Order: sequence, then structure tokens, then C-alpha cells
Amino acid sequence: MSRTATIERNTKETKIRVTLELDGTGKGEIDTGIGFFNHMLEGFTRHGLFDLKAMCQGDVQVDSHHSIEDMGIVLGTAIKEALGDKKGIVRYGSCMLPMDETLAMCAIDLSGRPYLVFDAPFKGEMVGGMDTQMAREFFYAVSYAAGMNLHLKVLYGENDHHMMEALFKAFAKALDAAVRIDPRITDVLSTKGTL
Repeated sequence: MSRTATIERNTKETKIRVTLELDGTGKGEIDTGIGFFNHMLEGFTRHGLFDLKAMCQGDVQVDSHHSIEDMGIVLGTAIKEALGDKKGIVRYGSCMLPMDETLAMCAIDLSGRPYLVFDAPFKGEMVGGMDTQMAREFFYAVSYAAGMNLHLKVLYGENDHHMMEALFKAFAKALDAAVRIDPRITDVLSTKGTL
């Protein structure tokens, strides 16, 4: 069974279409209108081995906020829809990811209960055309739309580009681990019987 979802969201601020294949090979077609954000989503796609088509037309003449936050909502919704009833998934995933001087950590529980803990000491206001504050907003939107408990932390680092990229790649690797099917799990991995 293909674990794929296509989600569209159209508002006065953004027009977004995302197709996500959880069991992909790392192929991406990404155009958000924000070069550095494209780079982050390309890293997420490649390192998570997801296939992702993500197109966004947003009001970037205002700033990057609406495009990045709304992309988080749409990607989170696509993750949730592609997972279906969550039968057989490992549910938990984590990754400790180094990138040069930076070490980042991500831990995920696909519990159906959204929560975000985010700790990243960015030094500047922007990386490329992306406001560094928008990293938290993106992951907040993903976690709430997907129903995901998500913890992200930069343990240490100096370069904002490295810190941001390490977070996106750690997220990719942790999500890849959490969505995997384990044949020993015949229902959902919960004593409640539901996720």
C-alpha cells in the first residue's frame, strides 16, 4: 500500500500544493519562493528518503512568514494523511546529527498528541532569505498539523546555516525512523489501542 498524500491549501496569502511519499527514495521538486527554505526542504527530502513535491506561491514581498508557516501546516497534514491508521509503524524516532561544529538532536513520537519543544540559539536574524525565527514556526505548524510530539534542540553550534540545516536533517532522519513499518507490530504501538 502506497503511503502517499497530496494536500492543497489556498488562502489570500499563500497557494500551496504538497505531495509526500513516505516510502520514497529522496527525490524532491521544491519551489517555495524562498531559496534557503527550498534548501532546507531538499535536505529533509533527501536525508529522510521521502519523495516530496512542494510548490508555494506566497506573499514573500511582505516577508517569509506566511509561506513557511503555511508550508508547515500542509506538510504536517500530508504526514498525518500518508500515515493513515498508523498500524505497524514504529511510532518513535530520534537522531543526533552533527554538521561541522554543530550538533543537533530531534526526537519524535507520532502519538496523535501535538507538542513542540524547540531550542536553537541562532545568532542572526536571517539565513539567506529565511528569517531564523521561522524555523520554530515551521516545526510548530508541522507538529500540530501532524499530531506529532516533536523535540528539536541544537546542543551547540556557531554557524546559523549549519544549525538550521542540522535541525532539518535530524528531523528527517527521526521521522524516517518513526514512520517505518515493523512486521512485529500487528496493530498500533499503544496500550490504548489507538494513536
